[in-house]
Amino acid sequence: MRKITTYDCSVFELPKIKDRAGNITPVHNNIEIPFSVKRIFYLYDIPGGESRGAHAHKECHQFLVAASGSFEVFLDDGKTKRIVQLNRPDVGLHIPPGIWASEINFSSGSICLVFASSLYNELDYIRDYKDFLIYSNGN
Repeated sequence: MRKITTYDCSVFELPKIKDRAGNITPVHNNIEIPFSVKRIFYLYDIPGGESRGAHAHKECHQFLVAASGSFEVFLDDGKTKRIVQLNRPDVGLHIPPGIWASEINFSSGSICLVFASSLYNELDYIRDYKDFLIYSNGN
């Protein structure tokens, strides 16, 4: 089985339907989002410059969108680190399982919209970075 890396985290352009009264971006399971969505949540009222996340999932895929404002996503596969900036509501980032991710440097008033492939399950989370390194290296 091939190890997932930070380069398996893909940025997707989402459709934008333009209208003089405002834009609409539709998202569908297994079309714009590369998995079937089981849970949607959003992060908001995060003070400017603050961070969230800092964990990995064993099974859950996530798809993040900056619905408002901007933030960066720090990605780490245990060997390679990468930062992706999200700052448009028609662009999303797919984070497959096995990647340590932190949402960082939120602009004031940002909203991070998250689509997840599974319902909340605490057992799916790896919250300690040392445990993540052991998990990601197969030990």
